[in-house]
Amino acid sequence: MRQLAIADDMIRLGQLLQLAGWAEGGAEAKHFITDGEARVNGEIETRRGRQLHPGDVVELFGEQLQLVHDPDA
Repeated sequence: MRQLAIADDMIRLGQLLQLAGWAEGGAEAKHFITDGEARVNGEIETRRGRQLHPGDVVELFGEQLQLVHDPDA
């Protein structure tokens, strides 16, 4: 499982998919999410605006990513 540092206390799921390199843009991220391909903490998430916080684990394409807080990110 890889980690992704975020500077703030929260990031939205659609933004995360782009930042992680899983989606090239918002439209592609929306497609993955609304099709039920993204999981947050083991559960399918279909809301693009879902707020994610450090410690949350996101999974897409069988790859897992855990958010960590880094104010210098």
